[in-house]
Amino acid sequence: MYDQTRAQQPPDRDQNRTGHRPAPPDALLPSEERDAVLDRLRKAINTFADAPRDALEEAEGAFDDAAAHLANALARRRGTLHESWQDQDVETHAEELRVALRQYREITQRLVRL
Repeated sequence: MYDQTRAQQPPDRDQNRTGHRPAPPDALLPSEERDAVLDRLRKAINTFADAPRDALEEAEGAFDDAAAHLANALARRRGTLHESWQDQDVETHAEELRVALRQYREITQRLVRL
């Protein structure tokens, strides 16, 4: 799918040097949290025919868990990013600041595409 916003962004330096695309971003949720949520959702889907209300309650619980895990993961990511630039001197650490800005851009773009 064509991403117009991404297309309008300047290419990353690493891509220009190597000719390769950068690695995909890390998953926001650890695999065990993601798997647990998906297991609950599968259970809801598989039990819908026999117990629709119970299935919907299970699906709602899976959604709530996913939202809570995502909010916690985003808060941790924000904290890590903030610490990476908070006390940096602009002139002596411009590259670190640039990296932090790129990370903010990437995570924010991922959020608005959800």
